[in-house]
Order: sequence, then C-alpha cells, then structure tokens
Amino acid sequence: MARLKSAAPLPAQIPWGDIFLSGKLECPAEKPLGLVVFVHGAGSSQAGPRNAVIAAALRESGFATLRFDLLAEHERETEAQRLAYEIELLASRIESAAVWARNRPELRGIATGYFGAGTGAAASLVAASEDGPEIGAIVARGGRPDLANGALGYVRAPTLLIVGSADEEALAANQAAFNQLGGKKSLEIVLGADGDCSDATSLELVADSAATWFRAHLGA
Repeated sequence: MARLKSAAPLPAQIPWGDIFLSGKLECPAEKPLGLVVFVHGAGSSQAGPRNAVIAAALRESGFATLRFDLLAEHERETEAQRLAYEIELLASRIESAAVWARNRPELRGIATGYFGAGTGAAASLVAASEDGPEIGAIVARGGRPDLANGALGYVRAPTLLIVGSADEEALAANQAAFNQLGGKKSLEIVLGADGDCSDATSLELVADSAATWFRAHLGA
C-alpha cells in the first residue's frame, strides 16, 4: 500500500459551552478517505504516545485524524479525577469535536469515525449512540467500553473492540460490552498483550486492524 504524506498539522480550539478544548487536526496531503476522532482515556491527553502512533498509521492509510483534550487546562488541574468518569459529559464534548471538524472546508462531506481508548472507549460509544448515522465506524482499544451501559444497544455504527488477552478484567469488560452492542460488531483479542495493547508489537496490530476497519466502513 502506498504511504501518503501528511499536510501541516492544524491547531484546534473546539468550543464547548464557555470553554475551549485544545486539539490538533492532521490530514493526508490528498483528499482524506474519512476523519477519525481520537478519544483518550482517563489520565491521558491528546499528546498520549500510544494514540499518536495509531493516528500516524491511519494518516498513512489516507485518513484525517483529530486528537484533542477532553478537559480544559483548568479542569485538568483541579477536577481531572472527578471528570474522567463523567461519561455523558465527555460524550457531549466528543460530539462537539466531531461537529467542529466536519465543518472544516477540507473535511466537509467525508465520513467520521471514533477511535476510543480507556474510558474514552465508553464515551465514544455513548456519543455514537446519540449521533446516529453521522458516525460511520468505531474502534475501541482496551479500556472500559462496558461503562457505556445502556447506550450500547443503541450503537448502530460498525464497532470493533480490540483488547489484550493478558488482562482478565479488561477482557471481561470488552466481552460484556460486545454482547450488548447493537449493529455490526467484531471483537479482536490480541494474545499475550495487556488490556490496552500498549507494547509496540500490539500497537502495530491495533493500527493495522483499525485501518482495515475504517477503510471498510468509512472509505467505501
């Protein structure tokens, strides 16, 4: 597969209520096959190195990526622990980020997907359950997708859950979420990896699987 170069990153200031969420929009040099909005887990940020690796791989496959901070700077300093598990609030911010990106001239008319990790997996699924046909596909790496609870049955976007086999709690959480999901779905278990598939070899597998899933459902 030919590798595509990326255009210069575009700093993002995403409005949500009376605050702004910082982010970075990056596009391949050619017209993107789709947009993937990255949603990190509790205690991480847009600069998280694992999602950065996967985002770079997706751009090489022809997708635009948006990584952004779910919390404003003052929230990270004083309320991070409390807000990290406010799944509905985080889902609302994800929706705002997706709307902001879709209104960019270079991204109008292309399909949008979510890539969630950690508690961001649950927030992505809740956001998708509310966005309906606006979201074309979801990939979740490890984490706690089961925290989406009652929203899982309303998710209609094709959803791929990826989890390592070595973390029994994370594996059980992903299996529970998988059983509740509506619509097309797949569960990929990476043998020997921790729950978040955080080692270099596992991240490469996650990136390949995510690119394949998004190409099938966003790049059609």
